[in-house]
Amino acid sequence: MDPDEVPRPVVTYGFITDDFDSIELDLHRHAKGQIILAQRGALSCEVEGGLWIVPPRSALWIPGGALHSVKATGVLEGYNAFVGPDVEAGLPQACCALSVTPLLRELLTRAAALPVLYEETGANARLVAVLLDEIASAGIEDLHLPMPADARLRRVVDLLMDAPADRGTLDVWARRAGLSERTLARLIHRETGMSFGRWRQQLAVMLAVKWLAGGASIQQVAGDLGYESVPSFVTMFRKALGTSPSRYMAERHASRH
Repeated sequence: MDPDEVPRPVVTYGFITDDFDSIELDLHRHAKGQIILAQRGALSCEVEGGLWIVPPRSALWIPGGALHSVKATGVLEGYNAFVGPDVEAGLPQACCALSVTPLLRELLTRAAALPVLYEETGANARLVAVLLDEIASAGIEDLHLPMPADARLRRVVDLLMDAPADRGTLDVWARRAGLSERTLARLIHRETGMSFGRWRQQLAVMLAVKWLAGGASIQQVAGDLGYESVPSFVTMFRKALGTSPSRYMAERHASRH
C-alpha cells in the first residue's frame, strides 16, 4: 500500500511477526510524514545524513519528502502513521527519535485497526486528532548518529560499524583511510559536528540499544563493543543516556503492559 495514494490526511497500519529473519527497505520517500513505533524489537533507519535506532517504546518521525531506508531483524511488532503535508498539527520539521507515552502507543495501536478509508467525521476523526496532538507533544530522545557524506569518511564509518570492537586510535583509522590524522579529525567534525571519539561513542550507544533490544546480554554487548569490562561499558552508557542499560531496557519492556 502506498500511503500517498490513500485519500486520507492520516494513514495508519501495524505489523506483527515472530519470525522476522530480516527486512530491508531501500531508499525511498513519501509525500506524507511518517511516525514508526517499535513495540517489540528494534529498527534502524538511515535518513538523509543520519542513522537512527528505534528501540522498544520509542518511535521515529520522518518528515514528508525525506529520503530514507529501514532495516530490522528478529521479532518485530510496530505501528506506522503517515500524515499528509497539508495537516496543520505542529509536527516536527526534522527527523527525530520520539519517546512514546502509553497514550501515544495506544492511539497508534487503535488507529492501525481503522479501515483504510475510515470515515472522516465523528469518533474516527477525534481519534486521529488526538493522535496528532500526542505526536506533536512527544519528547525527543538522543538516538541519532550523524552520518558523513564524504566518500572517504563513509569508508571509515562502514569499517567502524562492521568492527565496533576495534579500538584503534584516530591515527590508526586515518592511516587506514589514507588520510592524515589532522585531515580525518577536521573532516569528521565538519561533516558530523562531533569529534572522532564522540562520534564513535555515540555509535557504541546506538549499537548497544539495538543489540539489547534484540535480546543480547549486557556482557555480550560490552564484549562486542570492545570494552574490557562490563562496568566500563555501563558507565559509558549511563553518561550517554542517563540510566544503566538494564534499567533502560526494563523500562521499555515494562511499558508494553
